[in-house]
Amino acid sequence: MSDKGTKKKVTRVGGSETSSSTEAKTFVASDESKEKALKFRLFALLSWAVAIGIEIWAIMFLQKPPINTTYLIIMIVVIMIFAIIGSLLWKKANRFDPASEKNKVKFFIQNQLGVIITVIAFLPLIILIFTNKDLKGKQKGLVGTIAIIALVVAGYFGVDFNPASIEQYTQETALVESLMGKNLVYWTDFGTKYHTYSDCYHINTKKTDEIFEGTVAKAYELENIKELCKTCEKRAKKEKSKSDIEIPEDQ
Repeated sequence: MSDKGTKKKVTRVGGSETSSSTEAKTFVASDESKEKALKFRLFALLSWAVAIGIEIWAIMFLQKPPINTTYLIIMIVVIMIFAIIGSLLWKKANRFDPASEKNKVKFFIQNQLGVIITVIAFLPLIILIFTNKDLKGKQKGLVGTIAIIALVVAGYFGVDFNPASIEQYTQETALVESLMGKNLVYWTDFGTKYHTYSDCYHINTKKTDEIFEGTVAKAYELENIKELCKTCEKRAKKEKSKSDIEIPEDQ
């Protein structure tokens, strides 16, 4: 496949495992990726534990009138911050070591655990705020509204709108290998697509200082990466089709 290359700085990510086999193989996360995923998950669980711990503290705080509105609001905000941090770390881990779509329940729980934990960290507290007899009307309305907003914001960050899966990595790796002959793609830090050509005009812009290259799985370790560039895919199919119909010269 013809690739004129790019004048931008190209940085290699990961090892040199760019198999030229077109045989479909089920994706398996590398030991390095699994280790990174484990670290992210441990920190995520720790962050969520802090959020739930502060929630319990806030619930106990509600049982001891008079209730200081400022302190309660601060606790709600802190719960939100730790819930969001946990969700971001957990989603990052899932990019390194994705779940399989075969088990729908497990796949949903693993990818949307941030939302589940957020509900656990806020819902009991919100219920107690609105049923607490020691909070006055305006005080209850203010704190309750802030708690609901915090729940919605943290819940938004907890949702994985683009969950990765073993099947997705497998299928897209097979596609790239069938088109290009090897598992090697290119991407930028803030792009939403990965590319099969380093000279693709979508990543060779004035705003681009550095282009990264690696496997499909490495590209997907960035949460913003969602799919293969359509321009690159069309170009690769066109070039592959052209090479397939070329008649070799007579010997």
